[in-house]
Amino acid sequence: MVRVLASDGMDKTAVKALEEAGYEVVQQFYDAGQLKEQVKEFDVLVVRSATKVRKDIIDCAAAAGRLKLIIRGGVGMDNIDVAYARDKGLTVTNTPSASSASVAELTIAHMFALSRFLYISNVTMREGKWEKKAYKGVELSGKTLGIIGMGRIGLEVAKRADALGMTVLYTSRHKKDLPDYEYTTLEDLLGRCDYVSLHMPAREDGQPLLDAEKIALMKDGAFLINVARGSLVDTSALCDALDDGRLSGAALDVYTEEPCTDERLLHHPKVSLTPHIGASTKEAQKRIGQETVQIIRGMFG
Repeated sequence: MVRVLASDGMDKTAVKALEEAGYEVVQQFYDAGQLKEQVKEFDVLVVRSATKVRKDIIDCAAAAGRLKLIIRGGVGMDNIDVAYARDKGLTVTNTPSASSASVAELTIAHMFALSRFLYISNVTMREGKWEKKAYKGVELSGKTLGIIGMGRIGLEVAKRADALGMTVLYTSRHKKDLPDYEYTTLEDLLGRCDYVSLHMPAREDGQPLLDAEKIALMKDGAFLINVARGSLVDTSALCDALDDGRLSGAALDVYTEEPCTDERLLHHPKVSLTPHIGASTKEAQKRIGQETVQIIRGMFG
């Protein structure tokens, strides 16, 4: 019997589909030390973002010889040492299309939250405050959105922003044939856009794409949204820019360390926060599960 370890959980309909097809599915999170031993007993490892599949775990799996397939339920695979695993003969893949719409909608939601102070007025009202005059917002229509990374998610964000009456600029590793949106350099995008949204993997060197120097290039009064990877933004430099008024607000769904314990971020009045929930919709989880089942059955029958 083919055994599947879903270390970060799996949609119940996907579990049912696999079990009905004769697979055994174990849903159990293991820390790195435990996972090194557990992977020896499974044919498939399915992870989300919590589980890190590094070289030591891959070595144990390869030595045992049973594990054949690693699936990242979602888009980015930077929590897996992909090239190393493939060199060891393992198949590594993800479900790139399943959560794109959900992450894009969270991006737009954060833009609304920042623009109309939804994230903070909800708090102050519960504290008994009526700060109507303090919350004079701005409209998204007529503003310019800069998208850094025009992959599947970036494109879904662009479609929604366009429908809201925004002008969309983008920069990406490769210029794409997108006549509705303007391709430009990172520096030009930062200087022209009212909203900047990140949709790219973490950098290989682990360094921020938007450090103090790059943040200083952003348009005065702009908003920054990061639902991609926490390491892409120097959050200390970001808070400095918020404190001195150069930026109007920021929204984060991802953090360098998760759970986030950065007190400056957690209590900053200009920062809208969510706990890495970009793909956390019922629809996305169902699609991820369906795609995961297809991948597993495509390999094992």
